[in-house]
Amino acid sequence: MERHVRLFLNKLSFASIAIASLTLLLLFLQTPQTCIPPNSPPKPHLKFPKSSCDSTPRQILSVDKKNKRLWSTKLWHNNLSSFLNFFHALRDLGLLHNHTKVLCVSAGAGHEVMALSQMGLLDVTGVELVDSPPLVTRADPHNLPFFDHAFDLAFSAHLAEALFPSRFVSEMERTVRPFGSCVVVVEECGDDEVREIVGLFTKSRFVNSVNVTLTGLKMTRILMKRVSSR
Repeated sequence: MERHVRLFLNKLSFASIAIASLTLLLLFLQTPQTCIPPNSPPKPHLKFPKSSCDSTPRQILSVDKKNKRLWSTKLWHNNLSSFLNFFHALRDLGLLHNHTKVLCVSAGAGHEVMALSQMGLLDVTGVELVDSPPLVTRADPHNLPFFDHAFDLAFSAHLAEALFPSRFVSEMERTVRPFGSCVVVVEECGDDEVREIVGLFTKSRFVNSVNVTLTGLKMTRILMKRVSSR
C-alpha cells in the first residue's frame, strides 16, 4: 500500500513540475501587456517613458542645454537681479572691485557667482556639495580645498543650513586674507541671534548687521572684518 502511495506522489510531483515549466515557458515567450507593440503608432501620453520594456536610448541634455533652460526662467532672472542689488550695496561700501577675489560658499546653482561676474569681477569662485558647472564646483564647505588667505572676501547665504556652523565659519575665515571680509546672510533675526552668529567668528571683528531683502526673503546681512593672521 505504501509503495502505491509513494508512486502516486512521485507521478503527481513530476506532473506539477512539468506544468510549472510549461507555464514559465509560455510567460517567457508571451509579450507583456505593459509593452508597446513594435509597430504601434506613438501616443502623446507615452512619450517618456514609452513603456517599462522600452530599451531605446534616452536623450541626455548637455550641460549647456540644461543651463540655457535654467538661466532663461523667470525665477532665475528674479533671483539674479536680487543678488545684483545685494552686491551693489557691498560695492558701495568699498568691499568689491573688479579685482576682488571672492569665494561664494554653499553657492547652490550659482546665482551669486553669475551676479558678481556680471558686475565685472574677474575672480569669483563658487563651491557647493553638488557642482553646477560652469558656475559652481564641488567642494565640502567644512573642508575647503583652498590655501589660507586665498580670497579677499568670503560670502554665504546658507550658514543656517551648515551641518557644523563653527567649522563652516572657521573655513571661511581661514581662506580670507587679513583685513579681508566675511559676509553671511541669515534669516532676519534680532540682536541676540546676531551676537550668537558673530561669536562663531574667532579671527574677525564685527562691523555691522543690516536687514535686507534677498530673493524675496527678509534676511539679515552680517559683515565681519578679518583681523588675525593666524
